Amino acid sequence: MAERAPDSGDDQGVDARAAREQVVRDRLTAGSARDAAAAAIVLYGGEVLGFLHAVARDEDLASEAFSVFSEDLLRGLAAFRWDASLRTWCYALARNALHRLRRDPRRRARNNVPLSNRSADVSAVVEQVRTQTLPFLRTEVKDELRRLRDALDPDDHALLVLRIDRKMSWRDIARALPGDDGQELDRRAATLRKRFERAKTMLRELATERGILPAS
Repeated sequence: MAERAPDSGDDQGVDARAAREQVVRDRLTAGSARDAAAAAIVLYGGEVLGFLHAVARDEDLASEAFSVFSEDLLRGLAAFRWDASLRTWCYALARNALHRLRRDPRRRARNNVPLSNRSADVSAVVEQVRTQTLPFLRTEVKDELRRLRDALDPDDHALLVLRIDRKMSWRDIARALPGDDGQELDRRAATLRKRFERAKTMLRELATERGILPAS
């Protein structure tokens, strides 16, 4: 299953995204957190799994992080305040899930109940997204620039994926990626934008060294 086409960076596509996310909100309003979680995973699960696959650089770790992300979404969706988009929140959940697993691989086995024990319906949706997305990711053509991205610092890599591949706005990226919680959002977005430019410069230099891009 190809990943859902992303919205454009800042304003274009916001209304369309809000309309898609309204389905999730309506199910929450109707009192069905499980149905809402299933709808959210159908909506964004494929692209979130693709993000985890790219950033984790390990299929097993990405798959485990997707399971943890799905559990966190199921537990936390009812309390989500909608002060950011659901899409942005999903990326933040996914990033946090991967970080926790990297820090302590035993965490899920010790602290989490398998998703299938929480809701068979949501578990079925998670497995469907996984089954449909992974073959696409495994067979997707990887060009040399994408391989060079893998050599970058993981946080720089995540920043490139969210901005270039996912077309997320700088404010949404600032919400999704970890950072200084005390820093004002627009200032943090500006800091991340400068870091993005440095990462792009580094990527161009690597590509030039390998003959992928011509020397300027």
